[in-house]
Amino acid sequence: MIARTVLGLVRQRLRQFPAVALLGPRPCGKTTLARSLDGAYHDLEQPGDRVRLDLGWDALADGNDLVVLDEAQAWPDIFPRLRAAIDAQRNRHGRFLLTGSVSPALMRQVGESLAGRLGLVEMSPLLLGELDAARADRLWRMGGFPDGGVLGGSAYPAWHESYLRLMAERDLPNWGLPARPAVIERLLRMLAAQQGAILNASKLGQSMGLSHHTVQSYLDYLQGAFVVRHLAPYAANLRKRLVKAPRIYLRDSGLLHCLLGMAANADLWSQPWVGASWEGWVIEQILADRVARGQSLQSSYFRTHDGFEADLVLESNGQLEIVEIKLTTSPSPGDFSQLDKVAKLLGATRQVLISRSRALVVTKDRWSVSVEEYLKRSRAARRDKRNLHV
Repeated sequence: MIARTVLGLVRQRLRQFPAVALLGPRPCGKTTLARSLDGAYHDLEQPGDRVRLDLGWDALADGNDLVVLDEAQAWPDIFPRLRAAIDAQRNRHGRFLLTGSVSPALMRQVGESLAGRLGLVEMSPLLLGELDAARADRLWRMGGFPDGGVLGGSAYPAWHESYLRLMAERDLPNWGLPARPAVIERLLRMLAAQQGAILNASKLGQSMGLSHHTVQSYLDYLQGAFVVRHLAPYAANLRKRLVKAPRIYLRDSGLLHCLLGMAANADLWSQPWVGASWEGWVIEQILADRVARGQSLQSSYFRTHDGFEADLVLESNGQLEIVEIKLTTSPSPGDFSQLDKVAKLLGATRQVLISRSRALVVTKDRWSVSVEEYLKRSRAARRDKRNLHV
């Protein structure tokens, strides 16, 4: 079994709360991780498991074993029972682990029944830090879903096509997205073609015969299902006109490449969208890694109408870091010149240039590194800060 980064955070939250909800796309490994905790496992999408849980509920709720409720949003009747069981023994922690593949459906139930009683943890598909470095480009090419080919075999793109078809025909409609499968598939392909672009919901809606309100509603569902990521614009009081619409990214690079029609044996580097793909993949690796480690942070991008920009702005514990991502093995002095200007505008405490170069340039407030080195140094920097406060 691959050691998942988020496992430490799940254990920590179980020590802090009576119940924990583990959220993430399916199948990213939530069930495998939940089963590894040796609890009483129930798949709530299976009628037989629901009957077994119903008949044995009192004994399970009063017992000492962890109760695992997989795909909890599939059986809303469980939430009032959870609330009653937790309130009967409010000081007992680590009793229930819920998993869910769509945050709106689960969070609606949580808000109504379990507010203040449950800790939340988000899990992503496989991340760069969870695999050996030799798999980095395979992870970028095929995405992080364990069954999608990153661990070996020839699953790409057949697995991804099936995943997207099931999402459009079954999962998203079952979760409440009021759109025909053909509309969902078309929207996903249009979003893939605009990877990393600034969202124009009105223009997108016009091309699909939908209102911009409808498009925004559909995007909210896709975000809640962990398919797309909205990267908000950085808000600053500057004497410059700022771009104020979000950027949209497909979160998994394998799904992105499948939607863009890349064949299994195609040369990724020759694709016209390769730069946007790599930028989105790097952003996802950074943000998902930090979330999996329980770091609280605000993420955004920065862009002005006169050309100042940074691909990623990270705010955490009073520190402001700006990141520029370049698909090159030879970053130029001009790349850092642009970062310097943005850093001065925003008062950034660190500026980072991530590229494919293996040559490191690292000072206190300026880094020029690979994505692997960035993740390693960021983790070390956070550990050092924690140690200073012990």
